Amino acid sequence: MTGLVLAIDQGTSGTTAMVLGPDGKVMGRGYREIAQSYPRPGWVEQDPEEIYQSAIVATRSAIKRGRIGGRDIAAVGITNQRETFVVWERASGRPVFPAIVWQCRRSAEICRHLASREPEITRRTGLVVDPYFSGTKLKWLLDANPKLRRAAGRGELCFGTVDSWLVFRLSRGAAFVTDFTNASRTMLFDLKRKAWDAGMLKLLGVPHEMLPTAIESRGEPGGASHESIAEAAAGTLTPRAIPICALIGDQQSAMYGQGCVRAGDAKATYGTGAFLLIHTGERLVRSRQRLITTLTLDPEGRPAYALEGSVFIAGAAVQWLRDELGLIRKASDTLRFAEQSAGPSQPYLVPAFVGLGAPYWDSEARGAIVGITRGTTRADIIRAALDAIAYQVVDVMRAMERDIGTGIGELRVDGGAAANNYLMQFQADVLDRRIRRPSNTEATAMGAAMLAGVSAGLWKSKDLEKMREVDRVIAPAMDSALRMELLDGWHRAVGRVLTVDRGARKRAARTNG
Repeated sequence: MTGLVLAIDQGTSGTTAMVLGPDGKVMGRGYREIAQSYPRPGWVEQDPEEIYQSAIVATRSAIKRGRIGGRDIAAVGITNQRETFVVWERASGRPVFPAIVWQCRRSAEICRHLASREPEITRRTGLVVDPYFSGTKLKWLLDANPKLRRAAGRGELCFGTVDSWLVFRLSRGAAFVTDFTNASRTMLFDLKRKAWDAGMLKLLGVPHEMLPTAIESRGEPGGASHESIAEAAAGTLTPRAIPICALIGDQQSAMYGQGCVRAGDAKATYGTGAFLLIHTGERLVRSRQRLITTLTLDPEGRPAYALEGSVFIAGAAVQWLRDELGLIRKASDTLRFAEQSAGPSQPYLVPAFVGLGAPYWDSEARGAIVGITRGTTRADIIRAALDAIAYQVVDVMRAMERDIGTGIGELRVDGGAAANNYLMQFQADVLDRRIRRPSNTEATAMGAAMLAGVSAGLWKSKDLEKMREVDRVIAPAMDSALRMELLDGWHRAVGRVLTVDRGARKRAARTNG
């Protein structure tokens, strides 16, 4: 058997590997969980070596479970948690610091000092000033370690998001690259010119010498037909070398996997966080609601634009219920408890564990449970955690519709929590939109595999649609008066935890009204 495609989906909680056959069906799947550490409140780190090894272990597991010969894999596609980054020695490949995770808030003070420059930064990069993005945290690292800054200026250190780190290690140092979708999340990248921005490098004190080459997600345009980006060296993933044919950030990969490749297409991925994106085609939309303008792909896998709203805590709230509170044994238990709960009106859980993302962007906000009574039950708390995911997506979608000037007709969903029928019905109800769920909710891995297959010449872009099977279309069924009552209660609960100025609160209220 030949012509198989391997997708490596390196996420915040773990790494998934999937092998797809010529028909796009999953033949083998592997998964390896990875740990996070919290050295201080609001700080989040991971072990770069564990990240790399998780990709190796998950891949070998997928190959073994699928009873696949490594020689049959013709192409690899890599997708990754985007803003998390690693700094390592160019000569040895040894990390010089733990991976700093996208959820980490350690550069909040730097962001406060940059707040007055936000209009300029947004114009250049499409991003708002927030610790979410890796540029300010890289500045923190170099400022805190002058020896690292000097080494970086000499070209001895490499900075890279997780895609760069994996390709560097898999190629044994032969390739030091990133793709446009990941580069656009660093606060160092000019969104319009699609190149590293000298002004942002100067502003954040980042030496150009430590940056990877930025390329399209399927490689440099104008190159040889079906030319690979790099090679996973023999003995890394399989005994023989395999071409790496696609690199793409996880949310853009999910868009491609869901077929959101044309202007107006919208999707939400429910993972550790929740991420809502709408494709805007060749139009670079400047958000008035403090959403993110980012790069995505057109039907052929070439660069296009999108608007994005990022919810920091989604599935992570379910992990919190399981690991810290011990209220559930496994994530799937939430469905049973949610159905036992008396109803969605009380309490409200605001999961601002690491601040609030779009459209609030309040890095100092912290979580709260509002409206507890003596009758509040375990089931009510668990249900409130699921409801909070849906409410946050509503906040982002309303802001998005104001920016593009039109309503979004349907939302395509994927990610682990998209399998929860209670959550998806509640999402459709409070959003008042249809929800389209694919048969394979792992759209992130599917997108990377599809793009790699197209890049390697195994599939044509028109062949991909038949691989995108729909499991269910969920229609809203909630009374409009109840919907408004629930959303009003949610926004009052959010107001309890916000630390931003009163004007920002009013803007958020207008956005969500």
